[in-house]
Amino acid sequence: MAKKGLSVWVFSSLTFIALIHLIEAVSVLVFNNEIRLLQLYPLINEKIQAIPPIAYFLGSAAATFVLWGVTCAIAFENPVETFLNKILSDAKKQSTVETQLLQDKSEVLDAMNETVQSNAEVLGQVRDLMYNVRTEVKEIQPVKDNVEKIKNELSHLKREITKLEENVKYPNKCSTCGKPLLPEFKICPYCGENIKLLPENIVSVKEYK
Repeated sequence: MAKKGLSVWVFSSLTFIALIHLIEAVSVLVFNNEIRLLQLYPLINEKIQAIPPIAYFLGSAAATFVLWGVTCAIAFENPVETFLNKILSDAKKQSTVETQLLQDKSEVLDAMNETVQSNAEVLGQVRDLMYNVRTEVKEIQPVKDNVEKIKNELSHLKREITKLEENVKYPNKCSTCGKPLLPEFKICPYCGENIKLLPENIVSVKEYK
C-alpha cells in the first residue's frame, strides 16, 4: 500500500505540472501570450523555447492525458481483484499444464495398449504353434513306442544269440561253480574242481570244427 500511495503521489504531481503547461499552451494559442514556464528548465531552455506554440500545446496535452491515465490506473487498482486475477491466471496455467500431462499420459497409454495387443497376437501365434507341435508329438509317440519295443526285442535277441554262441563254444559247465568249460578241460580253471569224464557221444570242439 505504501508503494501504491507513493506512486499515486508522484504521478499526480507530474499530471498537475503537465496540466499547468497545458493551460499555459492554451493561453499562448488563444491570447498570444509569451511562453514562461519553459524557462524553468535551464539546461534545455534554449531548445524548448524554439518549439512552436501548437507543438507545445499538443505535447503538454498528450503528457497530461497520459499521466492522468497512469495515475487513475494506479489509484483505482484493486489489490483483491489483482490477487484474484493472479490466482485465476495461475489456475489456467496449471490447468493447461495438467491437460498437457494428461495428453502425454494418454499417448503413453495408447502406445502401451498397442504393445499389449501386439504381444497378445504373438502369444496367440505361439499358442497355436505349441498346439500343432503337441499334436505332432502325439502322432509321433506311437512310432517312438514301436521303435523302443523293437529295440528291446533286438536287445533280447542279441542276448539270446550271445548265450547261444557261448553254449556252442562252451558246451560243458562246471558242476560246482557253473562256469562254462571247454570239452578238453579236465580241471575247472575257476574253482579247481575235477571234471567228470564226458560221455562218448559228445564231440570235442576240435573234432566239431
